[in-house]
Amino acid sequence: MEYWHNPRCSKSREALALLEQHGYRPTIREYLKDTPSADEIRSVVAKLRLSSARDLMRVKDALYKELGLKEVSDEDQLIKVMADNPKLIERPVLIHESRAALGRPVEQILDAV
Repeated sequence: MEYWHNPRCSKSREALALLEQHGYRPTIREYLKDTPSADEIRSVVAKLRLSSARDLMRVKDALYKELGLKEVSDEDQLIKVMADNPKLIERPVLIHESRAALGRPVEQILDAV
């Protein structure tokens, strides 16, 4: 069980606390320091069953707008941009075996366990 975590994010801290309250101790991956590869991001998009990699992106982030990503439709390019700029990855994400969950809202993080 791997948890993509940003300790500076209140939602990420809140979801981690929720997991711990339920007795789960995932491996913490501070994804801003230990950036997921494009293949790892692609795998998480599939496990989350997202229709687009964009659904894993922080579309309100200034960098998203700066890079003009609203106009990008190529999935591989969106994934590469997240691998190159991990702050664009929405958080938190819990990956467990063949499932993953995005903690937005926080309670959804339990969907992967």
